[in-house]
Amino acid sequence: MSRVIHFEIRSDNPDKIVAFYEKALGWKFSKWEGPVKYWLISTGDPATPGIDGGLGELTPGFPATVNTLDVTNLDEALAKVKQYGGKVVWEKDAVPGVGWLAYCQDPDGTIFGMMQNDPKAGM
Repeated sequence: MSRVIHFEIRSDNPDKIVAFYEKALGWKFSKWEGPVKYWLISTGDPATPGIDGGLGELTPGFPATVNTLDVTNLDEALAKVKQYGGKVVWEKDAVPGVGWLAYCQDPDGTIFGMMQNDPKAGM
């Protein structure tokens, strides 16, 4: 069973959005040192229910909010998405030191991400 493990917020003005969520909800942001402009979001105490997320720049054709699911085998999960009427809208790609990520669309058009943990990805 795949669980939501991460959410993403996309914005044309990340600095404004960081300030908003820090002040309005008390979230904490830290700049990711990876190859793209991205911030990691801590939404609270890891010992309490909830998930953390990320903030990136708005990508044309993608919604402003996306949920990402944990999968054990991304290739198999992508095959099932296609088999049951969904489609892959962003092919499998390495997130260096984190894992493999792809974005899909369900039959109603909702976009979601799938991540396979692999610290050696992209290395």
